[in-house]
Amino acid sequence: MKNPLPWQAIDTVFLDMDGTLLDLHFDNHFWQEHVPLRYAEKHAISLDDAKQALYPRFRAVEGTMDWYCVDYWSRELDLDISALKRELEHLIQVHPHVAEFLETLRRSGRRIALLTNAHHKVIDLKMASTGLAEHFDHLICAHAFRVPKEDPQFWPRLAAEDHFDPQTTLFVDDSLPVLRAARDYGIRHLRAVRLPDSKLPPKQTEDFIAIESFSELLEGLV
Repeated sequence: MKNPLPWQAIDTVFLDMDGTLLDLHFDNHFWQEHVPLRYAEKHAISLDDAKQALYPRFRAVEGTMDWYCVDYWSRELDLDISALKRELEHLIQVHPHVAEFLETLRRSGRRIALLTNAHHKVIDLKMASTGLAEHFDHLICAHAFRVPKEDPQFWPRLAAEDHFDPQTTLFVDDSLPVLRAARDYGIRHLRAVRLPDSKLPPKQTEDFIAIESFSELLEGLV
């Protein structure tokens, strides 16, 4: 690996869920295709008309807690978003080498926390579907702090509740705005994800060091 992590200097590991540990294809397909389909059926309109109606509404709240809130969208669209997600549960997939990485990380004795903007109902669904919860010391939901991870207020609020040293913390995420906020707060060890959605081409990660597979992080991890 070109940029191996200094594992001897890391004692806390924060890991994002969607697009990082899990294939973002589930979420992209859900919001881009499945919700518009069910919305079209409900309102007896075409799928294209549903997309034209919904996509601007989605974009309008990106980067806010509402975007990540199942209850918000259930109210706004008059659809049971949790039930619709369960319809596509078969598409929830763990990225390659994630389980091996988490098992090795657990054996190393480091503290491991899931750190996600996803609503707690989505966390419950995906942890039940994948069985990954057992690898974590904590499952941390940004909804508890009322701001998403990309908001500058998030990291101080997290630190006030969950004491960690930014200098000895690794954070892995597929979102560049989230990584920028973490860097601004002072998180020293950051990794981006180059292939969050297995059905899409690799993404550009600016000046963040990126991984294509969690196997790349195993070097030196003991």
